[in-house]
Amino acid sequence: MEFIICILAGILFATGIYNLLQKQLLRIAIGTGLVSHAAHLFILTMGKLKRGQPPVIQEGVTQYTDPLPHALILTSIVISFGVTSVVLVLAYRTIKENNTDNMDQLRGTEYE
Repeated sequence: MEFIICILAGILFATGIYNLLQKQLLRIAIGTGLVSHAAHLFILTMGKLKRGQPPVIQEGVTQYTDPLPHALILTSIVISFGVTSVVLVLAYRTIKENNTDNMDQLRGTEYE
């Protein structure tokens, strides 16, 4: 099962980076979302999710769930939501101001 999740995370990373390198701003925003989801899966896989008791250590409990991967993923979700929203707002403002989302047209010429 972990092997399949690793392959899925790799595919999401590759697709996200491919979209980040495109010329349209909407594809760049989609790429940031895909890379963030791939990072969530990567953290989940590296945390080796265990099924056991709650993460409270008591007497007699030998197997407990490690809360660190869950906390890291939750923090990563919040950060990726903020980054994606900032990218979308900047893309929206750029399209409204310049009437294009193509990065080549946004560069201008050497005389401008």
